[in-house]
Amino acid sequence: MTVRDDMTVTEPRLREDSVKAPGLRAKDLVRLVRPRQWPKNLVAVPLSLAGGAYWNWHTLSRMAWAVALFTLAASIVYVINDVADRERDRLHPVKRARPVASGRVSVPVAVALAVLLTTALSALTVLGPWRLAWPVAGYLVLNLLYSHLLKHIALVDVFVVAAGFALRVILGSLAGGIPLSVWLVLAVYAASVMISLGKRRQELGLGPAADRHRPTLEGYSRPFVDQMVMVTAVVAVLAYSGFLRSDAAQPFGQVALLLTMPFVLYGLFRYLQILITEGGGGDPTETLLRDRKVVTSALLCIGCLAFTSVLAGHPGLVGALPTR
Repeated sequence: MTVRDDMTVTEPRLREDSVKAPGLRAKDLVRLVRPRQWPKNLVAVPLSLAGGAYWNWHTLSRMAWAVALFTLAASIVYVINDVADRERDRLHPVKRARPVASGRVSVPVAVALAVLLTTALSALTVLGPWRLAWPVAGYLVLNLLYSHLLKHIALVDVFVVAAGFALRVILGSLAGGIPLSVWLVLAVYAASVMISLGKRRQELGLGPAADRHRPTLEGYSRPFVDQMVMVTAVVAVLAYSGFLRSDAAQPFGQVALLLTMPFVLYGLFRYLQILITEGGGGDPTETLLRDRKVVTSALLCIGCLAFTSVLAGHPGLVGALPTR
């Protein structure tokens, strides 16, 4: 997609996207489920495993099942939202090029894809501990309400989006048989609210077209969003600290906190730099997965968590390291 500095899609590309090309149908169906967004379903897996005693094939297979469930559920939501929002998306300088909004994928085909994904989700659910899959059901209901009502209420919209990530954490912990940490859920939830607010901040700079696409932007301003971003960033860091100092992160939580906090803070500050100084953050997944500094700090943080997990599983390796 060709985009100018003001995020306006050039006319030649729009004319090309408006043509229904049969040869592009398979590619457009893949784009409809947004595979680039799938990595967000891994959001809490490394943190949920930080307790140290849970690295085994049974736990990992259960968590893979949980990730697969949310990947299918999120794909269903993407398809349904694209169908429901196709008229609004045509008013957006970037989203107007999406498969349904541009007309490259018809509404009946998109609906059929959603039915197929729902069937796959149902089949996968019964293959695992299906009684634990209630966070997925909650996610689908919440997004149905979001699509038809909650997305039109300023502030509520970002809190609902963040709730989806909290539900991912809950399912990962339940499926893996890992004690659920309220601190971990709070940390992920606050960070998700912060990132959703960052997306709204970037959209505020797109002009009247973005306002028509998302009327709730009238309830936001950049100074207001900047203050909320800072508050949620502080809450996220404090909750992360509380998680590593809680019973869920025994016995080397303080060691993990000491080792990972520099990388957590650097990654957070780098995201804020992208958001506030560089004007990015419109696509959080792209921002967090493609910025080398953010990725490097995340990998180092995960490495430190894995190291302390090994220590927790083999206490004889450490001698006099402090525990709590």
